[in-house]
Amino acid sequence: MADAGQQYRVVNAGVSGDTSAGGRARLANLLERHGSRLAVLFVELGANDGLRGQSPDALYDNLDWIVRETRLRHPQAGIVVAGMQAPTNLGARYTEAFRTVFPRIAEENEEVLLIPFLLEGVAAVPSRNQPDGIHPNAGGHEAVADHVWSLLAGYLADRCKLDGAC
Repeated sequence: MADAGQQYRVVNAGVSGDTSAGGRARLANLLERHGSRLAVLFVELGANDGLRGQSPDALYDNLDWIVRETRLRHPQAGIVVAGMQAPTNLGARYTEAFRTVFPRIAEENEEVLLIPFLLEGVAAVPSRNQPDGIHPNAGGHEAVADHVWSLLAGYLADRCKLDGAC
């Protein structure tokens, strides 16, 4: 954002290793703390659900609740959902069910911006990941930032013009 000359106020409410259930449990406090200043909620949850083989139905329920609760408390807020994919070792049926959760959330909830796959161009690219093959290295983080910004820049500009809360 800074490289693009933008000065949005960003609050990182992420918790390393968290699942969608953990994000759901923390949402009410987050929404209360930021009150009317919430212009956009960026939801990036699910990777740890997939790594743990947790139910795609539970992932859907948690993300859907997060979107609906945010809309209920902050109808003016934009919502961005970053999609993830499950590891292929969990089987084709599971990975397909998991992959479809994110577009379904965006389709069923108006005006949700979907980033189809957060790790596009990074996942399974050895030169962009740490030795564990899962977590991006510095170059991978730069690629993720570039990918996300390419989809997010216009959305943020439009949202912030609407409510001026950015």
